[in-house]
Amino acid sequence: MFDLLRHKTSSGKADILSGLTVALALIPEAVAFAFVAQVEPMVGLYAAFIMGLITAVIGGRPGMISGATGAMAVVMVSLVVEHGVQYLFAAVVLAGIIQISAGIFKLGKFIRIVPYPVMIGFVNGLAIVIFLAQLGQFKVKDTAGNMVWLAQEPLMIMLALVALTMAIIHFLPKITTAIPSSLVAILTVTALVVGLDLDTRNVLDFLKTMSGDEQATIAGSLPSFAIPSVPFTLETLYIILPYACILAAVGLIESLLTLTVIDEMTNSRGKGNKECVGQGVGNITSGFFGAMGGCAMIGQSMININSGGRGRLSGITAALALLAFILFGAAFIEIIPLAALVGVMFIVVLGTFEWASFKVMGKVPKHDAFVIVLVTTVTVFTDLAFAVFVGVIVSALVFAWEHAKHINVETNIDANGWKVYKLNGPLFFGSVSNFLELFDAENDPEDIIVDFQNSRVADHSALDAIDTLAERYLAAGKKLHLRHLSGDCKDLLHKARALVEVNVIEDPHYKVADDALDS
Repeated sequence: MFDLLRHKTSSGKADILSGLTVALALIPEAVAFAFVAQVEPMVGLYAAFIMGLITAVIGGRPGMISGATGAMAVVMVSLVVEHGVQYLFAAVVLAGIIQISAGIFKLGKFIRIVPYPVMIGFVNGLAIVIFLAQLGQFKVKDTAGNMVWLAQEPLMIMLALVALTMAIIHFLPKITTAIPSSLVAILTVTALVVGLDLDTRNVLDFLKTMSGDEQATIAGSLPSFAIPSVPFTLETLYIILPYACILAAVGLIESLLTLTVIDEMTNSRGKGNKECVGQGVGNITSGFFGAMGGCAMIGQSMININSGGRGRLSGITAALALLAFILFGAAFIEIIPLAALVGVMFIVVLGTFEWASFKVMGKVPKHDAFVIVLVTTVTVFTDLAFAVFVGVIVSALVFAWEHAKHINVETNIDANGWKVYKLNGPLFFGSVSNFLELFDAENDPEDIIVDFQNSRVADHSALDAIDTLAERYLAAGKKLHLRHLSGDCKDLLHKARALVEVNVIEDPHYKVADDALDS
């Protein structure tokens, strides 16, 4: 799926240099998402540090980067507006508890059931979202407070710097991979802008624009421990629980899907349940240290992996470097041109988008192509978690519909004069209607056998269909027998003894089994 992978193995040097690159890219993202959630910039920066450090140490996917994310920020904003930031911290703690519970009960494995077309739609939609988010860096506020495009000259300068950044990232690995090309690009463009005194926006300009405060800065202190200042009452729980559940679900879906993408990039296997615990511990810690929490960030994870970051050291370095920038290096970070960071993210967009999907659209089944387009579109216009949910539901319905059409029977009359219906295809809620149309109760002989050797009884709808069929034959004065049921199917029938009344037969002699359901 991804073709920008430069480094195949892990090394301490690569992890450290990659982590520094990621730390630089984390700052504008964390600040932007803080403003989306309508909290102070430091609340987002602290989240990037805490989530990044904890998930790097105890998470289930080395090399994956976590921090404040837009998917969770859009959920937080209404809680902050209605009840204040302290309720947000309490909700983040509760969300973390839910995520740890998901890991303990091993729910992380269910991400493996996400169909491949949904994954393609997810990464394509995410690439488009990342691209559209970068376009905001080409705008400034006018005197009326509206966001407008840059004037022609600043726009041309910024586009040229973006192009230079992308060129360095693309061509430098052909010469050497000793230093991450993204880091070299950021440092080179920064030096060029400062040395030539080019009129282009930097990180400090971005922060001032977002906050409306000319004195804004990313400089800060260490986060401090504090229990969220909310009443410990059932009313508080009633307020934060819905938000906590949504935050936990969105965080885990995005994190586990990112884990799956990184697995594919590195040809390795992360631990989903361990990642659930890591995300949970990170969010609990965030809530107690005045941070907005978060989840895995696929854009920064892509930067890390493509820059050579493979081990836990890369995530740890990114988190500690970010904290160092906040405490000691704010003045340097604030002069980094936005163009350099935009260029890095544009490279991420190119590497994330599944370009081969255009070629396969006419070759895969139409319903798979539809799911790819659907998930991509929903991702762009809503959020990642909802898009994946929609994609899985649609894929499941399509699967049910396709398998419902495959049920059929082969008929013959055996030596005893009994009519045998040999059933092919699964019997479940989607196929019961077709199943009932396969039988002719009025014209069949007195004894009828339904052979399930090539089929299986899947759910309660199937049981009800069998019972309906038995009643039809009973009303016609005839008897229905079932043969070659698998063990689990017989268990299912046995549990439904009060609902289903048919004979279960075991062998060609048609003797009623001891556990038969007498009609």
